[in-house]
Amino acid sequence: MLRHIEFANLCNFRDVGGYATTDGRAVRWRRVYRADSLGLLDGDDLPAFRALRVRTIIDLRHPFEIERWGRVPESEGQLYHNLPIEGRRWNVSAFSEELGVARYLADRYLEVSEDGVANLRTALETIADPRNAPVVIHCAAGKDRTGVLIALVLSLAGVSEDDVVADYALTGLATERFIGDWLKRHPDADMWPGFGLAPAEAMRLFLTELAARHGSVERYVTRAVGLPPAAIDDLRRHLLTD
Repeated sequence: MLRHIEFANLCNFRDVGGYATTDGRAVRWRRVYRADSLGLLDGDDLPAFRALRVRTIIDLRHPFEIERWGRVPESEGQLYHNLPIEGRRWNVSAFSEELGVARYLADRYLEVSEDGVANLRTALETIADPRNAPVVIHCAAGKDRTGVLIALVLSLAGVSEDDVVADYALTGLATERFIGDWLKRHPDADMWPGFGLAPAEAMRLFLTELAARHGSVERYVTRAVGLPPAAIDDLRRHLLTD
């Protein structure tokens, strides 16, 4: 099975299947995908996207981002959920070399875990329902907001922290293209040093501190997000091999 799926206009579209769980099962392929902005789908990318038979889109961007950059074409007919999970806008002026990119990103992800609970619950309930599969989760780069939600999904499924972190870090393969595309659009603007980066340490810090605050990822999801344990059972039943 292919993890990375090639598109002309997307550079970070991949399947999150295949990861082993601690109980000896594995995440099923072709159930959940993660991606950068599906508003970029056009031309020859559309038949390739249709071949995946995606039923549901979870778009984690703000409405103003969708208005400016577009959404998945309505002609494709998927169930579409706009579920922004980022409350506080990023203040990149707070970044410093002493702080480091990983620490800065982990702090933003922890903010999402506080501010986005209502829409995180809706997203997880949507993913747990097999009638909605296959699902594509995306934001702008498929890195930060998408990275948080995918980390929760894989953690709830029983995937090891090492593999959750490794999946997040795969976005680094698209960093060079992210930077190149951004520079073409903003040739005279300053770019903050962490743009497009997905250091493994950022996700490791996020997961470690989320567990420290709540006891575990699952406790965070059940107590802070409010996802019923039955929905977690549904998610595992649906996403994991027998």
